[in-house]
Amino acid sequence: MTVSGIGLLAVEITDEAIPAWQWWSTTGVVLAMFGGLLGISYGTRTGVIARATTKEAIRQPLFLLLLFLGLLLIVVNTFLPFFSLGEDIKMLKECGLATIQISGLLIAIWTASTSIASEIEGKTAMTLLSKPITRRQFVLGKYLGILQAALALLIPLMIVFCFFIFYKVGYDARESSKEVPEWWDSATMIPNTARLQEVLHVLPGFALIFLEIAVVSAISVAISTRAPMVVNMTSCLAIFAVGHLTPTLVEAGVLQIEIVDFMARLIATVMPNLESFSMSTAASTDKVIPPVYLFAALRYAVVYAGAAILLSFILFEDRDLA
Repeated sequence: MTVSGIGLLAVEITDEAIPAWQWWSTTGVVLAMFGGLLGISYGTRTGVIARATTKEAIRQPLFLLLLFLGLLLIVVNTFLPFFSLGEDIKMLKECGLATIQISGLLIAIWTASTSIASEIEGKTAMTLLSKPITRRQFVLGKYLGILQAALALLIPLMIVFCFFIFYKVGYDARESSKEVPEWWDSATMIPNTARLQEVLHVLPGFALIFLEIAVVSAISVAISTRAPMVVNMTSCLAIFAVGHLTPTLVEAGVLQIEIVDFMARLIATVMPNLESFSMSTAASTDKVIPPVYLFAALRYAVVYAGAAILLSFILFEDRDLA
């Protein structure tokens, strides 16, 4: 995992650079992850807590508000002129991915705060743990429920976003008095290649967004076991900001300023490098994120989120719930 982010590993969109088997293997891993998540949710005691947490999050007014605002921003950005000299499709990708990212992070942090910290303060967690459920199952179930709630928000936003990218290609061509590509190839009856290529370009970005949400959610769960809602949300937002500044801080340490170099490396070691999950560089330069980078990001997310969940086990193990 590089500190500099996507830019160093992005490659041109060519069949020679990225063989088809890599994309198929990536798709298989994604489907296996979803299958494992569903298996835990419907086959274990931990899954009972996860499903309850997901339902609770979806019923919150904030969920519907974020869904509505996200859809509204995607639609507005599709027709909003960016005056980018023919690069409006790139601006739409960056704005749309940022909208989906922020929406997912907000619902994840909010759910962690309300479903863990609030339950501990309201003594409802003690009632739940009086049943044959361990504290570790409680924490893990809450975490998986948060991820499922984030997915429930991300999936409709992603579908709508992909549709408007597909539409935007023809819209920009029409506005520029160019030949408008057809929606479907009349010979093969498959989506138009020019439109479909723009959609496929952003699909890896969705995976990176979910991995970033998984990391931040794990941190939020750990904080929620000991801190109230306000502290948790403030801390997570600060970690989000610092995590995206980590590459800049490390590069600043190259200036041979010892204290800056020490603090930058300390922050880069402790804080998550969230910039590694950013697709802004790839979107602005028409690069595609290769599967090898997605696997590296997955490995980084699993290790960091796993460490955060283990920390939450330790913090919650001796927490007084009475």
